[in-house]
Amino acid sequence: MFAKAFGSAVYGVDASTITVEVNIGGGTKYFMVGLPDNAVREAWQRIETALKNNDFYMPRQKIVINLAPADIRKEGSALDLAMAMGILAASKQIDSDLIEQFVIMGELSLDGSIQPIKGALPIAIQARAEGYKGLIVPVDNEREAGIVNKIKVYGVHNIKEVAGILNNKSDLEPVVVNTRDEFYEKHLSNDLDFADVKGQENIKRALEIAAAGGHNAILIGPPGSGKTMLAKRIPGILPPLSLNEALETTKIHSVAGLLPSNSSLIYQRPFRAPHHTISDVALVGGGTIPKPGEISLAHNGVLFLDELPEFKRSVLEVLRQPMEARNITISRAMFTIDYPASFMLISAMNPCPCGFYNHPEKECVCSPGVVQKYLNKISGPLLDRIDLHVEVTPVPIKDLSSKGSGELSRVVRERVIKARMIQNQRFKESKEIHSNAQMTSNMLHTYCALSAPCKALLSKAMDRLGLSARAYDRILKVSRTIADLSESDEILVEHLAEAIQYRSLDRDSWGS
Repeated sequence: MFAKAFGSAVYGVDASTITVEVNIGGGTKYFMVGLPDNAVREAWQRIETALKNNDFYMPRQKIVINLAPADIRKEGSALDLAMAMGILAASKQIDSDLIEQFVIMGELSLDGSIQPIKGALPIAIQARAEGYKGLIVPVDNEREAGIVNKIKVYGVHNIKEVAGILNNKSDLEPVVVNTRDEFYEKHLSNDLDFADVKGQENIKRALEIAAAGGHNAILIGPPGSGKTMLAKRIPGILPPLSLNEALETTKIHSVAGLLPSNSSLIYQRPFRAPHHTISDVALVGGGTIPKPGEISLAHNGVLFLDELPEFKRSVLEVLRQPMEARNITISRAMFTIDYPASFMLISAMNPCPCGFYNHPEKECVCSPGVVQKYLNKISGPLLDRIDLHVEVTPVPIKDLSSKGSGELSRVVRERVIKARMIQNQRFKESKEIHSNAQMTSNMLHTYCALSAPCKALLSKAMDRLGLSARAYDRILKVSRTIADLSESDEILVEHLAEAIQYRSLDRDSWGS
C-alpha cells in the first residue's frame, strides 16, 4: 500500500515542497529516509501516540517513509502532520484521492493537537505557485498563511479535523483575510511620537534628513540627553510600508518564528535594538540551521545599536558588507542562503567612558587621550558608512518643564514622503538604487553637481575642519537630501553648509 502526502521546508525566506512517500508492506519495522534530522526521526513516537489517542491505528507492518528530494536535509517537527496523514492514507483510514491536492504542515502533540510552525507565509506562497488546491496549517498560523490569495487555507486544531477535510466530511471553512483592508487600516498607526520629545529641535532635524534620504546616523552625547528616546521614534517619520514591503518583511519574521499567534501582516517598519552583548552570528544570521539575524529582521526598517563602542569589534565589522550590499549571504558546505538586509542604521554612544566630554555643565574626568581611544573602538571603515554624525546635548530644565509640545511625527513624515517621491522619480531607471544614501560615485557627478560658491565652501571646510577624504561623498549625499526636503533642484550653499556640520567625528580636533 502506497500513498503520497505533501509538506514543505523553508530554506532562507523561500519554501521548497517536500514529497512524503509512504509505503506499507511486509515486515514489522519503521524506516525513515531522505536526510531527516533528529527532530524529524522522533516523529515516530509522536505520530503513533497521536493516532492511538484519536481512534486511529498505527499499522503493525513495515512502514517506509521517504522525504523527497532525498538529498536535501529535513529539519524540525513541521512535517509530523504530513507523515501522519500519509500513513493514514496508505493504510486506507482516510481517502487517498484528496490528500495529494493539499500541502499539509504541523507539529503533532501526543493528544493529537497541532502546534504552530515557522514559515507559514512562504509555504503558502510556494503552495499557490505550484498549483495546490489547499493548504492545511495549525490554527495559530491560519491568518499568516491566509493573506495569500487564490489558495484555500484551513486552520486546524487537531488531527481529526485534518482527517475530516481529507475525507470530505468537514464543515471547516477556509480562512478569509482581507489583506488590503487590514493593511491600509493599520499601517499608519504609531504609538511613539516626536511631539513627546521636549526640545532637541536640531536633533529632530538631523533625523528627518536621515529618514528622507535613507542615511545611517550616529547620535553622540552624554547619558540622559534623549538619544534612545529619539531613535525609537524614527519609524514614525519613515514612509509607511508598501504592501509588497510588508509581505517581504513578514516573510522574514515568519521564517524566524517571531510573528504573534493569529497575526497576518507586519504593518509597521521594524525597529530592532539588540543588546551590545550580541554575537556576530546573531546579528547577521547563521547557525547550524541558518536563521535570519537582527540585520534581516530590521529589513525595511531601523537597526538601532545603543552604546555602540560597547559592541565587540568583530560584531561591528560584520556590518560593513551588508550595509553596502543590502543583503547577507550565509554559505554552508551543502547550500547557500541569501537574506535581505536593507536597513537604516541608527547608533548611539557616549562621547567618552565617563560620558561628559563636551557637556555644557559637567566636567569630563577622563584622562588625556581616553576620548579618542574610546572613539577608536569604532573602525574607520564602519564610521565611513555612517552619513550623519549628530552631537546631542542635554535638554535645559526650562524646556523639560514647558507645556508646549513639539512637531507631530505625522507632519514630519509628510515632508519625508515628499522627499522620497522626488528620489523615486530620480532613480526610476535603476532597480538597485532607491534613495540618496544608495547613490554610487558616478551618480554623484550627475545628481550632486555643485556651483562655484558651493565648491569653494566645501574646499574651505575640508581644509579648516580637517575633514577626511571619505567625508566628501557623504556630504554630497546628505546635501542632496537637504535640497530634496527644500524641493530644490540644485544644491545651494545653505544645503551644503548644513550637511558639513554633520561630519563632526571626522574633524581632526574632535576628541583630542
